[in-house]
Amino acid sequence: MKIRHSTEQDFGRMMEIYSFARQFMAEHGNPNQWGPTVWPPEGLIHSDIREVNSYVCLNDDGEIIGTFFYMSGKDIEPTYREISDGAWLDETPYGVVHRIAGDGSEKGIGAFCINWAYEQCGHLRMDTHGDNRVMQNLLEKLGFLRCGTIFVEEDDYPRIAYEKTGTGHAAAFAAGSVDGGFSEPAACE
Repeated sequence: MKIRHSTEQDFGRMMEIYSFARQFMAEHGNPNQWGPTVWPPEGLIHSDIREVNSYVCLNDDGEIIGTFFYMSGKDIEPTYREISDGAWLDETPYGVVHRIAGDGSEKGIGAFCINWAYEQCGHLRMDTHGDNRVMQNLLEKLGFLRCGTIFVEEDDYPRIAYEKTGTGHAAAFAAGSVDGGFSEPAACE
């Protein structure tokens, strides 16, 4: 598999993948995360592409089989500024993955995309709906830790907040022995 930036020419295929993902989530006990609002809206995907934060995952034949949003920097996700029932592990710059979806044609599309994003800066935050057991299991399998609850503007459902940061640093940060001055790779800044 391979990751590249999305283009407007990819838009139709990306929307097909999102349609498949909505159906998959509904069939697996998660009808409310994207279903009622037909999430994500077309305008948001066009904006993601324009702002160069949209990516597609290609199979070995060059066909688009997945898509997601990725961005990194300091304090980049407004909904992550307030977290309840816990705390973030690390306040240094981070990457965020949103709107991740695969077409179901190959196993491991989600893991491949999330691992790619983590490799870009070594510190990711993600969130998912409480009914999205598939994503929760994937994030936990990939070494993400539950950090608390966040809320999004799209609906009234709380989201479970997850974080994965550099080995050893999260434990030291949680124990209070690191003051947050950890230097992240340049791609996160």
